[in-house]
Amino acid sequence: MSKVYIAGKINGLKNYKEIFKEAEEKLKSQGHICMNPAILPEGFPYEAYMPICTSMIDQCDAIYMLSNWEDSRGARVEHEYALVTNKPVHYEYVKSEVESNE
Repeated sequence: MSKVYIAGKINGLKNYKEIFKEAEEKLKSQGHICMNPAILPEGFPYEAYMPICTSMIDQCDAIYMLSNWEDSRGARVEHEYALVTNKPVHYEYVKSEVESNE
């Protein structure tokens, strides 16, 4: 059982809590323990969230990047932080519409 931090876009997404929860449930079903930053309260500035999130990453064995992570400044920072701290990085694979129609 490993501890996994979930990283992805939050700002600008109305349904980010559902997206993160779905990823959390998927990872839990695979036997992982999850750190989900989407549970943090809204209203703090970006600069307040990042030290909290990097501390969460420090407690985890790996980081799981949601498919939208490249659209998020914070998730890009978390990705780089994971690489610098030698955390394994896993990426969500989402079937494209073309693939699902084949």
